[in-house]
Amino acid sequence: MYVHKFEGSWLNHPFWRSAFLLEDSKDLDAIKASGVSELWIDLSRGCGLEEAAPVAAVQPESPPEPQSVAPVPASVPAPAAVRPAGTSMSQELVQAKRILMQSREAVTSLFNDVRLGKAIDVNGALPLVEEVTSSVMRNPGALVSIVRLKNRDDYTYMHSVAVCALMVALARQLGLDEAQSRDAAMGGLMHDLGKALMPLDVLNKPGSLTEDEYGIMKRHPEAGWKLLKEGGGATAATLDIALHHHEKIDGSGYPHRLKNTDITLMARMGAVCDVYDAITSNRPYKAGWDPGTSIRRMNSWAGHFDPVILKAFIRSIGIYPVGSLVRLESGRLAVVTEQHESSLLTPKVTVFFSLKSNEPISRQVLDLAGRHSHEKIVAVEDKEKWGFKYLDEIWSEA
Repeated sequence: MYVHKFEGSWLNHPFWRSAFLLEDSKDLDAIKASGVSELWIDLSRGCGLEEAAPVAAVQPESPPEPQSVAPVPASVPAPAAVRPAGTSMSQELVQAKRILMQSREAVTSLFNDVRLGKAIDVNGALPLVEEVTSSVMRNPGALVSIVRLKNRDDYTYMHSVAVCALMVALARQLGLDEAQSRDAAMGGLMHDLGKALMPLDVLNKPGSLTEDEYGIMKRHPEAGWKLLKEGGGATAATLDIALHHHEKIDGSGYPHRLKNTDITLMARMGAVCDVYDAITSNRPYKAGWDPGTSIRRMNSWAGHFDPVILKAFIRSIGIYPVGSLVRLESGRLAVVTEQHESSLLTPKVTVFFSLKSNEPISRQVLDLAGRHSHEKIVAVEDKEKWGFKYLDEIWSEA
């Protein structure tokens, strides 16, 4: 049978896509084990109930409506979604963790499908994109922050989810419409798909790449573009993000050494989001940089990013992103735990270290935007300099 759609949330089933030909008994077992109560089948693309072997789980008195389901053309935009109501950081982190757990399985499955030579239709990933988008719209800081805590072994897969979330936040900041935001999110999710075709010993190498190995990895944008083009369903924007997210404004990027406005808006957005997640994540060969330090360094790389896009990106995640190590005017160190959307200079922080006594102190949460707050941030500190190993624990617990 051809599975067209599962009823209920994407989080309730174990597949990266909602539509596919059911050929493997393992997939059937996974559907049964997931607790999905109903699904739609496409009679024009696979067997119907009368052609299939009897299955105990099917209730004959209430079969799906006996009609074919026409494929939805990629050019037709999805129905407009109502913007979700805002939630607190702590509330959204609960949902964000669920999305990440399911996303890890989904994107791993997506990459494995590519390695097995299966065609990739990006429309199958729309439910995943919608879950990520909804979370970012409810609270931009939660998913964007927690996805940075990916394991070194998960980097290749979870990097795609992270860039998807960052692209949504950036599109929101730039005021892009729903269709553009969806393109940005899908492009972020699919931007590194070509890495699935790279040799695993090079992709997962725990040290620095040789010149030849780097040359191999530089082929992934064109490989990803080809996969998406052949699979069908990808918009021009999604294809362009996959192909050109490593281009630089000064023309020193790859694969086509494009300059300035020869690089599309979506590709310029992808370049910023891709690099930010890469440098703030723990990789097999290096520990990630502190978010605040990363922003400062990216801002200093002349010719790399579109300065307008970079400024919008900084506004989208905060001048002091969640997880940043900062020094307060009182001579204490703190970790940023939550943003105020209307007051980027005064986030919530958790104080944990005294510079005067040079030792840890009892943790205290401060709202720097509060009416009675007399504290302010005077500098971003480099966590590598201090050697703290528990900063992520502080903000995620807060």
